[in-house]
Order: sequence, then C-alpha cells, then structure tokens
Amino acid sequence: MKRDRLIWRTSSRSGQTGNCVEVAALPTGVGVRDTKARGTGHLTVTREDWRGFLATFAP
Repeated sequence: MKRDRLIWRTSSRSGQTGNCVEVAALPTGVGVRDTKARGTGHLTVTREDWRGFLATFAP
C-alpha cells in the first residue's frame, strides 16, 4: 500500500500545540508517525503490539 493512500488518524489526546502522533491501518500492522514530521516516515508495529500498547496507556 502506498504511503499517500493511507488514512492517517490523529490521536484523540493530541493537544493544540501539535505534539501528537497519527496512526494508520496497514496490511501488515499499524503505522505510527509524528504529526510534525509526516514526511520522515513511520514506525510499523504488529496489531498485537498495538493492542498491548493501547491496553497499557489508553484510559
């Protein structure tokens, strides 16, 4: 899947200063990128790891 066709969602916990991350569903997992540096790429994690992250850090 091309990066320009991904649907990125901004974190619901983002502040107005733009200090946040964006996530996108990938065929092989979940993409995570810095909103302020979108063009520098993204980190890909497995769906299992993403669920673990959310279970640990999301309210």
